[in-house]
Amino acid sequence: MDETSKQHIQEVRLPIPVKPGQAYRYDSEYRRNGVSNLFMFFAPLQGWREVKVTDQRTKVDWAVAMQELADVHFPNAERIIVVMDNLNTHNPSSLYEAFAPEEAKRILNRLEFHYTPKHGSWLNMAEIELSVLSQQCLDRRIPDQQKLQKEVAAWVKERNAKQSSVDWRFTTEDARIKLKRLYPSFHR
Repeated sequence: MDETSKQHIQEVRLPIPVKPGQAYRYDSEYRRNGVSNLFMFFAPLQGWREVKVTDQRTKVDWAVAMQELADVHFPNAERIIVVMDNLNTHNPSSLYEAFAPEEAKRILNRLEFHYTPKHGSWLNMAEIELSVLSQQCLDRRIPDQQKLQKEVAAWVKERNAKQSSVDWRFTTEDARIKLKRLYPSFHR
């Protein structure tokens, strides 16, 4: 699980019409039209992802996204392993801020959190999938949240239909070298 934001850019002038053999051209002037947050959930072994577009990225927004992960996307899973970075909102206490204690505990009992090391969020495959989303879908001006939701939903549908995954090349041996400081050392 990871998140990013997308600034909404609205055109203030009509784009220049495209002619055969010419690249799409647009005026550099634009109007900033707000920002949306995108929560990315990615299950690489299933080739499944979901992107939840929200107005902001608060503890409550994160908690609601976790509830949806458990109740909507994986309702029959006994345990859901969630890998994420150490952002301050990524905390079990966020569930208690958003829900009654019984509901927070119910959700929390189904989730198992694993945090990437500090400055190691690149280990999170959801971040890699966010990069793909940025290159394939978010690399242009999107004027508002409604259009963003529509575009992202189409991208998710296509990627899920293909069961696209990540070609993960980071091996255990690579980890032992790169993350040496995280492994315990035993002295005789």
